[in-house]
Amino acid sequence: MRTFPSSGLTHRLARLEDLGALRDLMNAAISELQKPFLDERQIASSRTIMGLDTQLIEDSTYFIVESGGELAGCGGWSRRATLYGGDQSPGRSPALLDPARDAARVRAMYTHPAHVRKGVGRLILGLCEEAARREGFSSVELMGTMAGEPLYRACGYEGIERVDDARGGVAVPLLRMRKAL
Repeated sequence: MRTFPSSGLTHRLARLEDLGALRDLMNAAISELQKPFLDERQIASSRTIMGLDTQLIEDSTYFIVESGGELAGCGGWSRRATLYGGDQSPGRSPALLDPARDAARVRAMYTHPAHVRKGVGRLILGLCEEAARREGFSSVELMGTMAGEPLYRACGYEGIERVDDARGGVAVPLLRMRKAL
């Protein structure tokens, strides 16, 4: 576990025994942080297209951030083709990416509503980018929610494509974003 004294944040790799706590955090984040951007039907639809992909934990590429021993956020990166979505999301692919031509994926980033604007998201992005760079990737991509877009832009990500994902029954606006490492 690594500590950042000025922020009080620590981080570690997620383990399968963290799944219950991670799902609770994700549910709180989706329910609360999307409210200014989505209506109730879109938030419900988001639960189908978002969530935890346990492949990230199995690949040791998923981080937990804690503040004072409390789960403050989570997120990871992937060397696999799936751009976004949880275990329950249709259309996932475990195919490995080629760092020489593909962008690594930043995946499943969530901050607990009680810990927004405390550096949790920036810390996770930094961890993901550093790890992807070490594996030879020269860029990263993510699929941002409207709630996450301001953070991603502030961290150097640029919009590539706006998408409406209706796999959950109602269209949810998303923005595919990319950053050179």
